[in-house]
Amino acid sequence: MIQRIQTVYLILTFIATSVLMLFIPLWTLKTGKVFYFNQDPVYNIIVGLSTMLTIVSIISYKKRQNQFVLNRLNIILNLILLGLFVYRSLNLSGETANVVSEKGIGMFLPIVAIVLLVLANKAIKKDEDLVKSVDRLR
Repeated sequence: MIQRIQTVYLILTFIATSVLMLFIPLWTLKTGKVFYFNQDPVYNIIVGLSTMLTIVSIISYKKRQNQFVLNRLNIILNLILLGLFVYRSLNLSGETANVVSEKGIGMFLPIVAIVLLVLANKAIKKDEDLVKSVDRLR
């Protein structure tokens, strides 16, 4: 359901993990070429799984507990992706004579996705608590 706030958070997560990753570079190599996530198969697989989990979580809006678990798995995948990005960026050579490698803003997209997933999980938890309180009254 689009009127639920967690669905909005999940759609924003989908945009951050899939659409923006295609257009925002992760870093610039020493040769001046821009590096996107889809140039490495490991990044491609993890981003694909994260995007798929986000879509499945959006679709399963009637099963709040499953949605909560899927979001937690998605958070773990994004943490792994962030760790791989940090590891790779620390292994990139720094500034040399005339060749500079720059880290791009695309490395922060997993952080944005994690924050949005945490917000979605808080909203799901709030909905679950509301449903339990209403069931108690019956």
